Amino acid sequence: MSSFMLSCESTADRTAAFFAEHDIAYICFHYEVDGKVYLDDLYQSTTSEQFFASITAGAQPKTSQVGMGEYIDFWEPSLKEGKDVLHVSLSSGISGTYNSACLAAQQLRERYPERRIRVIDSLAASAGYGLLMEYLADLRDAGSTFDEVADWAEAHKLNVHHWFFSSDLTSFIRGGRISKTSGVLGTALKICPLMNVDNTGHLIPREKIRTKKRAIAQMVKTCMEHIDGGAAYTGKVCMSQSACRADAEAVADALVEQMPQLAGKIDINDIGTVIGSHTGPGTVALFFMGDARVD
Repeated sequence: MSSFMLSCESTADRTAAFFAEHDIAYICFHYEVDGKVYLDDLYQSTTSEQFFASITAGAQPKTSQVGMGEYIDFWEPSLKEGKDVLHVSLSSGISGTYNSACLAAQQLRERYPERRIRVIDSLAASAGYGLLMEYLADLRDAGSTFDEVADWAEAHKLNVHHWFFSSDLTSFIRGGRISKTSGVLGTALKICPLMNVDNTGHLIPREKIRTKKRAIAQMVKTCMEHIDGGAAYTGKVCMSQSACRADAEAVADALVEQMPQLAGKIDINDIGTVIGSHTGPGTVALFFMGDARVD
């Protein structure tokens, strides 16, 4: 049992079983469909297939972040037990939840001055955020202290690379990330935009690539340009996908051709309901440790 609480948000897009196995506490975002609010509970109350099918059928889910009071209720039991709290939040470039977490932490420090509460902006999202949490849990389990784990997170969070492509631009158009004109033209030309999360934690379009096959090849090529140690990489690789698992598996297979040591070790997750509300179906994301993101 750890001497401190390691926590994150559901937008880290790993499974409930993963978080339980790694002793990582998580707090749920919310999403709304047809006027009804749900918890982003890692597909325990719905399935990814049902969720993305509803978007395909015309649903337009809205999302809401974790509130300050929810953080207080989430952390306070551990503080009462005498545990410190290390929380890593969804990128501030995507959500305001980091600020809410900081405000909650400040209130709780006043109630529990003897306890340490540290909130870190992950500058990460989806299973890339989850990948960072996995490394932190491994460090904690290997005996690293509260401060050592927190300092490692700050020092290495920009080494977590996030690369995405999408073959369905509908949700990106609706959310304003792609203009309607560009989206219609891109759909007609079978454009699969390649995107990443930059060093400020924002999702940035990088290349417009025609056809999914070329997007897969470019994603793998880009990975090999940035991954730590190149073909000799020995770290973790994680992926997430929204109702397009075959596309994610095609990326994984292409990566294994470059790095055979990863065979059977690439974890493919479902994009969660909150991130998925913005990507819609058809998105594949790849995460790995590499050179520091600089733009």
